[in-house]
Amino acid sequence: MVERPGRVDGKVAIVTGAGSTPGPGIGTGKATAVALAREGASVLLVDRFAERAELTQKMIEGEGGKAIVFAGDLTEAAACEQMVRTAVDSFGGVDILVNNIGLAAVGTVVDVSEEEWDRSMDINLRTAFLSSKYAIPAMVERGGGSVVNISSISALRGDGTIAYSAAKGGLLAMTVDMAYSHGRQGIRVNAIAPGHITTPMVHSVQAPGPRAKFMDTMRSEAGLLGTPGDGWDVAWAATFLASDEARWITGVTLPVESGVLSVTPLLMAGHLRGVPEPEQDAPAPESDH
Repeated sequence: MVERPGRVDGKVAIVTGAGSTPGPGIGTGKATAVALAREGASVLLVDRFAERAELTQKMIEGEGGKAIVFAGDLTEAAACEQMVRTAVDSFGGVDILVNNIGLAAVGTVVDVSEEEWDRSMDINLRTAFLSSKYAIPAMVERGGGSVVNISSISALRGDGTIAYSAAKGGLLAMTVDMAYSHGRQGIRVNAIAPGHITTPMVHSVQAPGPRAKFMDTMRSEAGLLGTPGDGWDVAWAATFLASDEARWITGVTLPVESGVLSVTPLLMAGHLRGVPEPEQDAPAPESDH
């Protein structure tokens, strides 16, 4: 059997938010960094908390991969510029950028504070803007590259997190414009919209106990597949989009969400475990449109 080369063999990747919130499971940034390393990339692990990125580095190096840590606040332009310079100096260039930093906060447009709004825009959108601003020229020097922006289905469906949803929606708009602006330079730009996945960050904002277990179940039940999703599902999608296997894909948003965007909540009710199936002669559900 001939062993296939890794999908991103010889490439250099920057993954922001590459640490993982302490707790069970794995975050999307950590999983993506590990997946890229397993597929042959050298990875710059970027996180505000160096100790979290170091745990990712330990996992990668334990499997024989290459990774180094860069700690910095990516809401600051100087940190983003230094991040890219570190990747170039350490690995010879930049081929892949995964903009993964995100933080959600509950609040409607009426009750969210201006401070919370600004913080959400800084963390979820400004970091991707500044990281891309400095990474894309380095990619152009290498003859092209791939940017993968981690958005959310919150950008496409309401969930009571107005500032987060607006920032993640802005990230989708930025994805399209970046794809347009830099395509002829060999830069592909795509986004992923994760659905109701379970990560350590999700668990960190839940009170332990029966309610948390119920919510874990509902995250699985909400999708057409009826199975749980986690950080690895996002990581595998990001690795594909970052690789040359996706060489003719740009400007798109890939939902990774078990089909929740493909069905109405009413129709999903019949799939919930323990809910009786409708009678055979029951009328078909009506639509307002």
